[in-house]
Amino acid sequence: MSLRCPDLPFLPGCTFNSNIGKQNFHLNRACEFIGKGNRALVEKAPKKPNIFGPPTDKFLSTYSRSQFVELPGWIKFDKQILCFYAFFQETLREVRGSPFQVRNVKIYYFLEDGTIQVIEPKVQNSGISQGTLISRQRIRYPPPMDENFYDLIDFNIGREIEFHGRIFKITNCDKFTRTFLNRCGISVPDPIVGPTDPYMELRSYDRDAFQSKKFNRNNDTLGKFLENDGKVLHFKAYWDDQDTDYGYLHYLELLYYLADDTIAIKELQSESGGEPGFMFLRRAKLPKRCKELLPVGSHTNYTVLNVLGSSLSNRRYIVDPLDCGRENIEYYTERDLSIGGVIHCYGRKLILTDCDTFTKEYYATKYGISEFNPIPIPTKNNRASIYADKPKERELPPWNGFGSYEDSAQNCITVEPKAPHRDFKKFFLYDRTGLDSHILRFKAKMISTIFEKCSRNFIISYFLVDDTISVFEVGQRNSGFNTSTFAAKSPVQLPGQKSSSNTPPLCYTPQHMFIGATLIINEFQFVLVDADEYALRYMELNCGQFPKANLKQIMKNVREKLAPVYKDFVAENIPKETSVMPYSQLRAKLCSVMDKDFTEHEMITIARGFSASCCNPTQDRKKIRAIALTELKRYLWDDLDRLREYFVHADHLKTGRLTMKECYTVLKGARLPFDNELLKKILEVANKDEECKLAYDEILQFLDRNICAPPDEPPINVKSDLWSFSEPRPEIGQLIDWWAFNKYLDLESTFRDTVDQNTIKALEKQ
Repeated sequence: MSLRCPDLPFLPGCTFNSNIGKQNFHLNRACEFIGKGNRALVEKAPKKPNIFGPPTDKFLSTYSRSQFVELPGWIKFDKQILCFYAFFQETLREVRGSPFQVRNVKIYYFLEDGTIQVIEPKVQNSGISQGTLISRQRIRYPPPMDENFYDLIDFNIGREIEFHGRIFKITNCDKFTRTFLNRCGISVPDPIVGPTDPYMELRSYDRDAFQSKKFNRNNDTLGKFLENDGKVLHFKAYWDDQDTDYGYLHYLELLYYLADDTIAIKELQSESGGEPGFMFLRRAKLPKRCKELLPVGSHTNYTVLNVLGSSLSNRRYIVDPLDCGRENIEYYTERDLSIGGVIHCYGRKLILTDCDTFTKEYYATKYGISEFNPIPIPTKNNRASIYADKPKERELPPWNGFGSYEDSAQNCITVEPKAPHRDFKKFFLYDRTGLDSHILRFKAKMISTIFEKCSRNFIISYFLVDDTISVFEVGQRNSGFNTSTFAAKSPVQLPGQKSSSNTPPLCYTPQHMFIGATLIINEFQFVLVDADEYALRYMELNCGQFPKANLKQIMKNVREKLAPVYKDFVAENIPKETSVMPYSQLRAKLCSVMDKDFTEHEMITIARGFSASCCNPTQDRKKIRAIALTELKRYLWDDLDRLREYFVHADHLKTGRLTMKECYTVLKGARLPFDNELLKKILEVANKDEECKLAYDEILQFLDRNICAPPDEPPINVKSDLWSFSEPRPEIGQLIDWWAFNKYLDLESTFRDTVDQNTIKALEKQ
């Protein structure tokens, strides 16, 4: 292995192989005994004469010197920075009582190249553009020693240094800097306290000196709006107007907007025949005492004292600075609202009865109120309150077990016999549409103490449209059991329920259907051992409803279980020749690691997700070309020149390539004597580019008999032999792609994170 020269960059030609010309490759001993029973690191050294004694060939050292190479500073001190805390004084001439201002900074010294950077931390509302005061650079000494640069030994606590005419005094440093300087033999004093800032003390004690002398009439409510925007207090209230003619009880909802202290009142229910949701009061500030409606302009911030001049052009207005004519109007605020409180809304007496959860939390947090007991609403003239308790649901008698529960419940609700209502939403959602039947079919075995019954085969179908189950038995020859319906389509109740109950019984749901599940149907016990392709595919596409088919969640559980033992697991299961692993081998390994809750369906989901099964098609390119040329010969078709014109006409951009759909259209328009299945096979075996386009010159050569014509093929049934589903399909899940499975688990990164966390915890304990 070549060693790197640290003084040169890691580029081709800058590395040297130390083994060239070497003949002895033994490992030098690094530890030997010095004295009796004392081990120490030693390294060989050339024999030199010793004037004080016999020659020696070894010497003691803390580290073996021959094992290390002297590294340059830009590698040795990479990303190592010394941080010092300092301050400097800035003279203030425009502030009375404050001759200077103290500004705190951080001085960074980069060990790799001796550069210095000065940064002033940003302080909110300081009025100073803070940040980087001196960019990273090497700084010279002040004159007359400006030929040299500042070095490491110039920085220490209590020292004053000058950068570009500005004097900084160091007051403290961080832990890394103190440790580094101590190891270098530099004593670091204790931190010192910097002087106080007279400007900040003046701002904190004498605020009047910094406030504007000009009176501001504008009330700034932007901060309140930004803090409380979207926060609304909800109260329920009523207004009893039954004493007046044609009056009634008004049920109201009061909305208090914290952003601008406005109130809106909405009527929940109207007994006068009006529509619900009528606005009782539009959003506005509600005065506590209202004698009359305020005139226009009374809400402005300025009051006109008098008017000078009679003409419109010479008229002048004088603003009253004391607001002598302004009337102080009190408006309702959040402090005036409480359960049981009374609000006067323009002569109407509104009583608050209750509030919502947000309002209770707001008052409990801000005002410390803990009791929010609603008050009753008065009723009169047999008018029931809308806040009264809802009538209890009708309790049905216990089900006697005859017929279905829905039919019995419908007969109890009404005397007239009616069929129970069907769930039409589920019907429209899971009804059969084309080839999508929404029926999950499973292969099952019967569990019984009789040996003959355990060999019986059943097909259990679960209908998603109405949650019913049917059982069909597949009879075997000389078994004594015929092929027939074992259990008709009907909902199946879960075992262990009461036979007579007034609540609907619980039945099997789609989540109970998975490979390895045990079902009890008509007191017969079945175990699901397999499922058809449609059921497995449907459950994988709707993995949110079927957790046993959720590959992401299953792999998450597997990752958690394999994380502590992932090295042994990977070492035992690495394929030697190929990246394919049998299903049985991976199943045995996972079952030994996972809990008992790990089902066969979850294992099948993993096998299908990382399947490596494949099969070779029966019809290759040469076979398809022979069949196509035989068909052209049979029908005496030889018009390649006209077919080329069709392709060129369809190629508008003249690129020589067309999509598969365009080629199919051209071939059909040229009236080639090909069946649709043969035409599709020709386009499938044709070579395609990166954009999945076909070169029509290649198709023309494919149909040209003058170019390497194969022997004629015997006649075949094109519709059946070339049908896409007639080819053998691989059984998905028999072979598993081990590398794809291991890559998805990403156990190495999980182990690395676990080790890092354990290391951090160990360091914290130290």
